[in-house]
Amino acid sequence: MVELLAKSPAEGLLPYAKGAVELSELALGKAASIAPFKGQLDAVEKALGQGFPKVGRTTGHVVWFSQGQYLAIAIDIPDALGKYAAITDQSDAWCALELKGAAAEEVLARLVPIDLRQSQFKRGHCARTQLGHMPLHITRTGNDAFRLLSFRSMAGTMVHEISRAMDLLAARR
Repeated sequence: MVELLAKSPAEGLLPYAKGAVELSELALGKAASIAPFKGQLDAVEKALGQGFPKVGRTTGHVVWFSQGQYLAIAIDIPDALGKYAAITDQSDAWCALELKGAAAEEVLARLVPIDLRQSQFKRGHCARTQLGHMPLHITRTGNDAFRLLSFRSMAGTMVHEISRAMDLLAARR
């Protein structure tokens, strides 16, 4: 009988460091999308035991993910929530990376078409955008740190694009 082994999306590709930037894989653990039914946001927040973030923000383990959709990371979803929202397990769907270091913004400026300067995109801010040609969800998790989420199937390309931008930036210094 064949024995299947679980692998993380970027297994064997990371960690990678160049210049003043480090790229590593994050383990999201449990992740579920939550899309409250019309008029049920208050009931969802009550069942979950916490409020939901505003558009483009994160509150602890719940992240604004898209129009009317949130991503709950590393928390248990109560069964009662299914009466008030569409719930989808996303645990194995995403490749989660962390880019951190003094030049992290400069690396991302070469890849992402939004303004990620700390004066505009503060800690706890998040956005749906793209990295090159790939869909991307980005969250600023610290002064010089970002969580990057893209589809699991694009992990190799995502790592390649970011590490190449890191190399090019380091070569200019």
